[in-house]
Amino acid sequence: MKPTILVVEDKESMAEMLVQALGAEGYAVETAADGAQGIKRLREMRVDLVLTDLKLPKKDGLAVLAEAKLRDPLLPVVVMTAFGTIETAVKAVKEGAFDFLTKPFEMDHLLLVVRRAVESRQLLTENLLLREEFAEKIGMPRIIGKGPAIEEVTRVIQRVAPAQTTVLLQGESGTGKELFARAVHHLSPRKDNPFVAINCAAIPRELLETELFGHERGSFTGAVERRIGKFELAHRGTIFLDEVGDLDPALQAKLLRVLQDQAFERVGGNVPIQVDVRVVAATNRDLKKLVDAKAFREDLYYRLSAFPVTIPPLRERLEDIPALAEFFLTRACAEMKKPVKRLSKGAIEALQSWTWPGNVRELENALDRAVILSEAEELAPEHLGLPAGGASAQGPGDLPADAGLHEVGAAAAAEAEARLIRKVLGETGGNKSKAAIRLKVSYKTLLTKIKDYGIE
Repeated sequence: MKPTILVVEDKESMAEMLVQALGAEGYAVETAADGAQGIKRLREMRVDLVLTDLKLPKKDGLAVLAEAKLRDPLLPVVVMTAFGTIETAVKAVKEGAFDFLTKPFEMDHLLLVVRRAVESRQLLTENLLLREEFAEKIGMPRIIGKGPAIEEVTRVIQRVAPAQTTVLLQGESGTGKELFARAVHHLSPRKDNPFVAINCAAIPRELLETELFGHERGSFTGAVERRIGKFELAHRGTIFLDEVGDLDPALQAKLLRVLQDQAFERVGGNVPIQVDVRVVAATNRDLKKLVDAKAFREDLYYRLSAFPVTIPPLRERLEDIPALAEFFLTRACAEMKKPVKRLSKGAIEALQSWTWPGNVRELENALDRAVILSEAEELAPEHLGLPAGGASAQGPGDLPADAGLHEVGAAAAAEAEARLIRKVLGETGGNKSKAAIRLKVSYKTLLTKIKDYGIE
């Protein structure tokens, strides 16, 4: 998508010259004939750069600058000024302007400053995403599998990706919903803009609103500076809302507004923020049942499920296990700097006979563990540490009499983990955040284990 520049200039001839020059460089250009109109345009639309004269009718360039920074702290503003007002231009820079140009100026110089300003905004956004660990240096997500179930999902994803439709990915935990969300983004016209992922279940409710929508300075205790939320960071790109079924009712209402109006306010703010964001949501819960139980808004459900896609569990695509296992095995050996191992026929049969309640994520973990623990060049079934049937959290007493030590050990470890999690949750009054700290695991890991072990 073309970067959009707002030109605020009261002299018509100058404005026309700027529109032609910037348009020839591939920018989309919007204009305003005075400061008040420029402020109005900033409130109505999102732009990537503001180019404003300092002396303007109704409102001056400093007022335009202040409004731009209020709307978007990352928005670069370039101020144009006559020779006699250099001191005011320097003041503008101190108040947040990216740069200033003294009239008359060379058009090549203006274009250079504009290009630097646009690139600066892109770098600032990318740095925020990298700092928050919501962007990864990856190419096209690799979807492995040739079975009919996964091929059908891939075909559907390819069809919906170029559209602007909201996509709802449904499936059990560990099926790879984020991978498919990234594929939707990569195959869409938004692929060169941010992909921002956030797990709605992994962040405590009281912090999730500010993570999604940002907050203003002083909006609550500890808010010492303004924070940009994930929706703003995802402008012109895609935001992936994982585990959207866990959203608090108040946040459901705010998300509904974003989907309807592409607008929201930061926590503690009253200025609407306009964004252009495509939403891809995911859940391992039955949202329709949650709607029937009055635990999820019906209007939000219909907005999110405009295009539902169900990702099949691994037990329904057993034919893909050999290829997936080979991929994870090769990658694990490379990451751990170990000689490439291979799977025996018996190991592949063992992998295909297990029910994989944790799906692809569990398979990946099993292969990583095997590479760590085994020195053999060829991995046998006993190297995989798979329980001999039944649920993954069964106790040693539930195993068959001919179970080996690996099966017994895995089952005993699972039983001990489940018992400890129940104990700590009881001691923290069910507070998962405190329990995760006590157990020395991430909040997301604790949620996954609670779900895997069926802990109420």
